[in-house]
Amino acid sequence: MITGPQSSKFDSERHRMVEHDLKGRSITEAGVLSVMGRLLREGFVPESYESQAYADCPLPIGMGQTISQPYIVALMTQELRLNHFCEVLEIGTGSGYQTAVLAKLAKRVYTVERFSELSASAQAVLGRLGIDNVEFYVGDGSAGWPKKRTFDRIIVTAAVPKVPEQLIDQLVTGGLIVAPVGAGGAQELIVGTKREGKLIERVACDVRFVKLVGKHAFEE
Repeated sequence: MITGPQSSKFDSERHRMVEHDLKGRSITEAGVLSVMGRLLREGFVPESYESQAYADCPLPIGMGQTISQPYIVALMTQELRLNHFCEVLEIGTGSGYQTAVLAKLAKRVYTVERFSELSASAQAVLGRLGIDNVEFYVGDGSAGWPKKRTFDRIIVTAAVPKVPEQLIDQLVTGGLIVAPVGAGGAQELIVGTKREGKLIERVACDVRFVKLVGKHAFEE
């Protein structure tokens, strides 16, 4: 992996991604555009896929998981409406790229990953980038954060058949959750606001994610 700030050979591709794949579609949030325009995505993909780091498509990262396409990362982040007071729960650390984007825009990120290898790799990359406002946990993301607490925002980066009640319980009243929901090969990206203990949902778009495996999601 390339993780150092000295990397510059992808500058033009990063610029093209922002202008064409993000601004050219529905991404208007200045903070999201700024962070993704500076964050070195090539540092989060396997070396064999480095040349495709800024292609607007998901890429394999091992363990049957993927790094989401840039547009979807930007869209999900934009839908969270983050500010520097937000504490965010991320379900599915994966490569750590989405984690890094969140960390640049929020107060603190708590991220759960099922695979210890991916969590360790993400921790190493974020550490080298000096991102230190992230707490990592290896376990069943469908059960939420292991300690009893609530979050201002929750993002689920793998498909669930429905939003687990365990995650709704960990969302503050008025908080937002973004998750791909659906039992088939494709899902709907749901944006939910918690009101009186329930989610008021709307559909942002159709998406396609790998499944979240866990007690309150899909069986292995």
